[in-house]
Amino acid sequence: MNRAVVHQAASLLLGYPDRDWPGRLDTVRSALEPVPGADIRLLRQFCARVDGTAPLELAARYVATFDRSRRRCLYLTYYTDGDTRRRGTTMAGLKSLYRDHGWRPPADELPDFLPLMLEFAARSPEAGERLLAEHRPALELLRFGLTAYESPYADIVEAVCRTLPGPGPATREAALRLARTGPPAESVGLLPFPRLRPVPDAPHAEETSR
Repeated sequence: MNRAVVHQAASLLLGYPDRDWPGRLDTVRSALEPVPGADIRLLRQFCARVDGTAPLELAARYVATFDRSRRRCLYLTYYTDGDTRRRGTTMAGLKSLYRDHGWRPPADELPDFLPLMLEFAARSPEAGERLLAEHRPALELLRFGLTAYESPYADIVEAVCRTLPGPGPATREAALRLARTGPPAESVGLLPFPRLRPVPDAPHAEETSR
């Protein structure tokens, strides 16, 4: 199904562009070539926009895009929980969900990292799509943030949002109201995990930069 293809491709394209990036990009483009759909076209559009960009340059853009603004964070529970104990409990629930479906993601990455969640959705479509739908407010806030930043990565997140059931919030303010209600899934208590990269302040606060 297109949804699994979109989720796997988006997982690869949203990963950090390291030295293997050119091969990864070519693999994704080849896989998308025979697949129809508006969401697939968005992924192809991203590939075309970054085609020919040197990995080092794209890596610098990646860091500037995702690591330097609270509106463009790839760790989805941050949009609903901020840097609080509740965020740790939500991530514990994510780890439990992955285990229950026989999947063990890398130990050196947080379980709410969007590329990991997308890979899980590609491997376990029913549970993964439900997980992404539960975190739709965070996805939509990320999409709005990337669009305002005029980032090509907005195409990827929009493609993912299009695979989810029902219409999304029409404005960033509506998405923020949904995010502020907290995580929709129950989870068990656990102190927050350490981060791999510095994550900006919680998106609940006002931000003056783009």
